[in-house]
Amino acid sequence: MYGSIEISSGKYETLISLFKEKMKNNEKLTVVSFRTQKRNFTHIDDIINELVLVGEGDGFCIGSSESYSIIDIVKMFGGNIEMLDSRKGNRMSVEVIIEKLGWEVKHILKDYING
Repeated sequence: MYGSIEISSGKYETLISLFKEKMKNNEKLTVVSFRTQKRNFTHIDDIINELVLVGEGDGFCIGSSESYSIIDIVKMFGGNIEMLDSRKGNRMSVEVIIEKLGWEVKHILKDYING
């Protein structure tokens, strides 16, 4: 998630907030060595719109269907890369909420970063 109220510290700090801070301090942007990892980055306003659609219905994975590799994000910021050892994680699909509720993303990450 990204947007005007990003968590900017602690264990729930967003990647976008972390990269913004590192860019301000001329630090390298850290990337896990498994270069093909991708994540969905969804603007807070789009998350709110999804939550309104979901209401009390079935369980849905909410988020943008557009995913970016972490390397793509580093390129958007234009920073230097520091590779880290890989780690495990799970990824969910947002295709169900798009298909069943007709939800769509209105905010694009690249526009936000370059904004």
